[in-house]
Amino acid sequence: MFHPLVLSLFLYFPEDKSEYIPAAITFVIFLIGALLTMRIIIVVSKREAKKAKELEEQLKQQQHPKEERLT
Repeated sequence: MFHPLVLSLFLYFPEDKSEYIPAAITFVIFLIGALLTMRIIIVVSKREAKKAKELEEQLKQQQHPKEERLT
């Protein structure tokens, strides 16, 4: 299917396993950054949902007296 030379261009397994350390450190840094970003997005989203709920309740309270006057 694929010639071994072509596969060897994309796959690199070093004999010295210490070459994996910088890649692992970089992976951990980006993983932590991604998790923190996701957590921040969730917190901000919950805060905005709470504000939207409060605004909705405020608007409902403003509309109810108008409806009571009409009846």
